[in-house]
Amino acid sequence: MKRPIVLTLGDPTGVGPEIIVKALCEGAFDTLSRPLLVAGDPAVLQRAAAVLGVSCTLTVTPERVQLRFATGGHLLEVEPLSVLNADRLVYGHPDVDCGHAMVRYIEWACDQCRAGRAAAMVTAPINKAAIHAAGYDFPGHTELLAERCGVDKVVMMLGGERLKVCLVTTHMALAEVPRVLTSAEILETICITDAAFRRFFGLARPRIAVLALNPHAGEQGLFGDEETRLILPAIVAAQQAGITASGPHSADTLFHFAVRGSCDAVVCMYHDQGLIPLKLLHFDDGVNVTLGLPIIRTSVDHGTAYDLAGTGQASCESLVAAVRMAEQMAQNL
Repeated sequence: MKRPIVLTLGDPTGVGPEIIVKALCEGAFDTLSRPLLVAGDPAVLQRAAAVLGVSCTLTVTPERVQLRFATGGHLLEVEPLSVLNADRLVYGHPDVDCGHAMVRYIEWACDQCRAGRAAAMVTAPINKAAIHAAGYDFPGHTELLAERCGVDKVVMMLGGERLKVCLVTTHMALAEVPRVLTSAEILETICITDAAFRRFFGLARPRIAVLALNPHAGEQGLFGDEETRLILPAIVAAQQAGITASGPHSADTLFHFAVRGSCDAVVCMYHDQGLIPLKLLHFDDGVNVTLGLPIIRTSVDHGTAYDLAGTGQASCESLVAAVRMAEQMAQNL
């Protein structure tokens, strides 16, 4: 049997549990070439099934727990990593036990991948405040995984079938971006993107388009000099290292060509430069991928959606897309 894809449950009081059950019962995973394994809590998944109006039975095996759902007879294997009192959990209000559980799910899934027992991990959204309250000093998934894998630098990629964007800087004030950009940081982002696309997406020579920071790529210095001073030297260094990188491209025109196949990935200087076009095209089915890890990690491109948690109305499209991208990436190993 092929190594499984591990789904982490995410915040037990968010939409993670119900979108996992919803996707499974709608048959979204029926054609997967790999088995799925949930790192989570059986009782929380049973509660999610009740929210969706689906009955399920629980069976304990020597290896792990199995949940069989009446809808379509779908079977879900669960590694029981927490024993939360699901009946007392309040949607949108994770407690400290939930914070501990969220981290446990992530760490276990990561360790399974690192040990070669799992092909990839797909993460449901977490609550950072609950993790901090439980005593873990991580801003989120990415930092936790990077430390556990012993990696100093990772790259956030958001993508779908038509567009994949990789970010040099992520969550910071726009005014800070020109002050923190360096040629070294841009070059490292290009190199990590190139290596990941070769290894996980099966591309012998990924075509990487690198964006300018300023309008019209600086208009020969009229609108700023970051293009000539920082970005172009990084592109040249990447080219000298055998990477098919081009630019700096003006962001107002590049995406028109990118979605028509002119490149495989777009390296963006700041968050909204990449995320606005990405979410215009892939708002429902966008996937968050952490490049630079020795393992495959994809994630939904949304948060815990507390306004929808417990209603059964949350979309599972991003989760399904994240699982399918993880499967695609694993096939190239």
